[in-house]
Amino acid sequence: MFPWNLKGSRLRTQSDTGGKPGSDSPKEGKQPLSLRLDENLSRIREELGNSPDITIRSFKVDGFDVQAAAVYTDGITDKTMVSNFILHSIMSSSLHKRADSGHSSLSRHIRDNALAVGEVSTARDWQELILAVLSGDTVLLVDGSAEAMVCGTRGGEMRSVTEPSSQVVIRGPKDGFTESIATNVALVRRRIRSPHLLLESMKLGAVTQTDVAIMYIRGLANDKIVEEVRRRLHAIETDAILESGYIEQFIEDDTSTLFPTLYNTERPDSIAGNLLEGRIAVFVDGTPFVLIAPTTFFMFFQSAEDYYQRFEVATAIRVLRHAAFLISLFVPSIYIAAITFHHEMVPTLLLISLAAQREGVPFPAFIEAMIMEVTFEILREAGIRMPRAIGQAVSIVGALVLGQAAVEAGIISSAMVIVVALTGISSFSTPAYNLSLSIRLIRFLMMACAGLLGFYGIMILSIILLAHMCALRSFGIPYMTPFGPFIMQDQKDSLLRIPLGSLFSRPRLVNQKNTIRMEPAGSSDDSKDGGNAS
Repeated sequence: MFPWNLKGSRLRTQSDTGGKPGSDSPKEGKQPLSLRLDENLSRIREELGNSPDITIRSFKVDGFDVQAAAVYTDGITDKTMVSNFILHSIMSSSLHKRADSGHSSLSRHIRDNALAVGEVSTARDWQELILAVLSGDTVLLVDGSAEAMVCGTRGGEMRSVTEPSSQVVIRGPKDGFTESIATNVALVRRRIRSPHLLLESMKLGAVTQTDVAIMYIRGLANDKIVEEVRRRLHAIETDAILESGYIEQFIEDDTSTLFPTLYNTERPDSIAGNLLEGRIAVFVDGTPFVLIAPTTFFMFFQSAEDYYQRFEVATAIRVLRHAAFLISLFVPSIYIAAITFHHEMVPTLLLISLAAQREGVPFPAFIEAMIMEVTFEILREAGIRMPRAIGQAVSIVGALVLGQAAVEAGIISSAMVIVVALTGISSFSTPAYNLSLSIRLIRFLMMACAGLLGFYGIMILSIILLAHMCALRSFGIPYMTPFGPFIMQDQKDSLLRIPLGSLFSRPRLVNQKNTIRMEPAGSSDDSKDGGNAS
């Protein structure tokens, strides 16, 4: 089970600080448990509204004339563990009564001698007890004791480990994260078997009390970035954290940008690779998407498969992805600008062909492009939201039928159909879905500037976007690293990917403590120490 005791977290949580993240003062007004078992059970029923999924199993401790009760939530608790390792252990074990064993020492005696579960902690107030029950743990109460034993029995029905749906690779591991944070952490630990791989846990959300964890490798991650991630997480004040997207919007550096400044992935190998570069992973219970910080723009064009192929193939594919990114962003606006303002930029034969196609089209190029782009976006969204069996058929057939019908009706020219189709296909080549969403929005702005000012509008907006991207930060790291600022040693794994044997340095700005990941051939120990010191 996931080793998170209610009192064993290395970080002080929002619930432990009176709703004020980062506060060191204890929460005032904690209500202790009663010494009477019947009062405690009555209050549990009252606090939880007599919910039918709250199971209370009363029994008598073997060897003692003392009543006890086990409380757990059906559906999120492993009932096999409750039956075999808690109830069966207590009710069938020979707990010999000692002369000095009172009710208080009986609880400790049961915990030390009867319970067969691996994770046991103590709850002394109602907040800890209720949170434990609602988290899937089993709470043991003994009559005459004001302490409750919390046994780690989280379980229930969960999705098994399957292949990631959003980041598919041809060659590489096929396991992906699930909605269980314990499973996700285990998938990473299976790949990085190092005692320096640290995990820090907390609970966020005043109502949901969602388990959140940060993972990093001590000695590789920058201590200042780790502390900044920790500080921003503690500063979150909200009632609910339902997905890692909530966390992303709370902790990102700039919320007034269309570009994502945090990378998310559902691939354990991708998380392991980024941890080894000195980055920090943020896990959220209930979602298979794990956040990575800090993030640079060029990370969104990299795939885990790039490191499983030969460097020539990986480099060619990366260049192709960047070219597809430029096509999806600029091709519609360039077509609009050339047709509307800059006829001299188009070869004569091509211009005559385009003019013949547009002879019966009643709309200017900008309106024509907007109609087709909006229609394509509607079809794409419909294909995603509809049932999988018919979603792809609707999007593909719908695009073909509507495009052909629009051309035959004289509403759209054939060239515009080709431009929009090329743009849509190119947008699918971006490995990161959140970046492709941003480009889809920016493309409409680019088309509007092209329709107003032609190539001048495209250049003006491009300069603004480039300046904006250079000004962005992700936890203090420049977004356009390693090109802005230009770092020569990091060019080995940005647009290009040199052979793995030559990738002996980690990203310069992300990791400032241990920049040497692999000692280059023929180097001495002195040079390696110098690299670490830098």
